[in-house]
Amino acid sequence: MPLVVVGISVLVLLLLMTRLKLNGFAALLLVAVAVAVVQGIPVMNIPDVLSEGIGGQIGDTMLVIGLGAMVGRIMGDSGAAQRIAGKILDAFGPRWVQVAMVVTAMLIGVTMFYEVAFIIIVPIAFTLVRVVGANLLWVGLPMSISLSTMHSFLPPHPGPTAVAATFDASVGLTLFYGLFIAVPAGALISLLWPRLPFIKAMTPSIPKGLVSEKEFTDEEMPGLGWSLAVALFPVVLIAGAAVTDMAVSGDSPFLHTIHFIGSAPIALLLTLSLAIWAFGPRIGRSLSDVSSSCASAVQAMAMILLVIGAGGAFKNVLVEGGIADYIQDVTAGWSVSPIILAWLIAVILRVALGSATVAVVTASGVVLPLLAGGGVSPEMMVLAVSCGSIAFSHVNDPGFWLFKEYFNLSVIQAIKVRTTYTTVLSVLGLGGVLAAERAIDILGL
Repeated sequence: MPLVVVGISVLVLLLLMTRLKLNGFAALLLVAVAVAVVQGIPVMNIPDVLSEGIGGQIGDTMLVIGLGAMVGRIMGDSGAAQRIAGKILDAFGPRWVQVAMVVTAMLIGVTMFYEVAFIIIVPIAFTLVRVVGANLLWVGLPMSISLSTMHSFLPPHPGPTAVAATFDASVGLTLFYGLFIAVPAGALISLLWPRLPFIKAMTPSIPKGLVSEKEFTDEEMPGLGWSLAVALFPVVLIAGAAVTDMAVSGDSPFLHTIHFIGSAPIALLLTLSLAIWAFGPRIGRSLSDVSSSCASAVQAMAMILLVIGAGGAFKNVLVEGGIADYIQDVTAGWSVSPIILAWLIAVILRVALGSATVAVVTASGVVLPLLAGGGVSPEMMVLAVSCGSIAFSHVNDPGFWLFKEYFNLSVIQAIKVRTTYTTVLSVLGLGGVLAAERAIDILGL
């Protein structure tokens, strides 16, 4: 019954937003309230459940998206994004712009959350679209797919890292094995998906207010050194904290300081401060001009944040309704290969709850007893659960709404693009894990 409720709620949501053209924020809240009632959540508790879902989601993303949007808009209005985009074109050429996006996204996405890396890179992608005259999805989709792959498959991202702790797996080995699966799978789908006919038929425009439309002359743009310094500054801070966390154990003020500086909100706040100085007074722009760039970015982000928050409310209603417990009870007696079972449970939870982190943590708890007697590498089990959690991203996934709004797609278009690519990535990931486990058995590793 709970899974039927999920299916019906998704269909109703699609009807409200496609046929009735209801705003996504309002539609998500209406469906969330209806699901809460059907799932038996006491009426007096529903407002709190919605508030907790919105607060939890906005609390996680507002600072990252808001600060990242400001940095991106300042880089766009100063010409820094155009400078970087021009150098990328010089290095790869217009013909290989997708490869440039894949390489950039994978290098940055190894240690950075999907949302953080997305917000940092997307202004450059928008600028490349304008300079090359290409379709937005032709340039932006390889970036998003590559980031999704890195975020979902590999530690030190939160889902895989949490599962590695549950299975007592080596984070380093998990990352090592995972790279051999994630890089080819992500690159393949990144370059294939934009070429599919149903994707090529979509011609979305860049959302208003997120990027400067001015064409800068070479003299007007800041130097490449400063442009790259600002763009890579948060990458260095966040990646440095992640590497330090994996390489150094213990508890000390030094490690606390590294974690503080390397947290996404603080890293982006420091980057914003650097961007304001580097692309403001240092090059002759007034602080009022820079403030106008920040204000424009915030105005453009307002509805995106509301929709993402409502997606968090919908997700929290499903969690509070006990759907995860129901799935855990149903799958407890299944007799399947531990790797396939771990992947399948993560997929089911992802479809039902939308949260990849909830999916991997719950799935790891279900299959943990199988690990002791199954003769399966714990690192492979981590990867099986992790790649299962990327499948079927749809309307109960807040990341789905970030993707939809930034690429200016309708709900149906976003489902056609994002839901399909995440599912295929998940299946390829499972195939890679099974092949890697077989190779480990043969080699006796």
